[in-house]
Amino acid sequence: MDKSMMKGLVVGGLATVVIGASGVTGYQTLMKPKVAEVVEVKEVMATVVTPRERCEDVAVQRQAPVKDQHRIAGTVIGGVAGGLLGSTIGGGNGKTLATVAGAAAGGYAGNQVQKNMQQKDTVASVERRCKTINEKTQKLSGYQVTYRLDGKDGTVRTSFKPGATLPVKDGQVVITPPPDAKS
Repeated sequence: MDKSMMKGLVVGGLATVVIGASGVTGYQTLMKPKVAEVVEVKEVMATVVTPRERCEDVAVQRQAPVKDQHRIAGTVIGGVAGGLLGSTIGGGNGKTLATVAGAAAGGYAGNQVQKNMQQKDTVASVERRCKTINEKTQKLSGYQVTYRLDGKDGTVRTSFKPGATLPVKDGQVVITPPPDAKS
C-alpha cells in the first residue's frame, strides 16, 4: 500500500467516525422529549399582612383643674364655722377651749369637704383614640407543579398556571412564563 492510499483510508475513517458521531448526537437530540406532562397543579398562597389604623371618638371624664390645691378656703370657712359653734358652748376658759376645738375640728372638716367636692368636680371631653390593626389576606403567589419527564416525576414552582404540558429544553423543564400566560 502506498502512502496516499494509507492517507485516504485514515481520512476516510476519520470522516466516517465524525459523520457517524454527529448522526448519533443528532438522533439523540431529535429523540429528547420536547415537553413534560403536567400531572398536578396546586395553587400556592401567601399571607399578606397590611397594617391599618382604626380610630374612634371616646367620651372621657377627667377631674377639673383645681384652683385651691391646699384647700385653704374650705379650711378657713370650716374653721370659722367650727369656732362659732364652739363659742356657743360653755363659759369662761371652757368657752375658749370649745371655740379653739371647734375651730380646729371645723377647719379639718371644711378641708375634707372641699377635697371631696374637688374630686367629684369633673370635666367631660371627647378624645380620638387610634390603634393599628393588622389585616391578613391570602394572595396567590404561584403554582406548585408536579410533572413527568422520561418516566420520572419532578416538581417546580411557576408564576403562571400551566396547561397540560411544560416545555423542555436541554433535558430541563422551562418555567419561564410563555408570552400569553396569565398568572
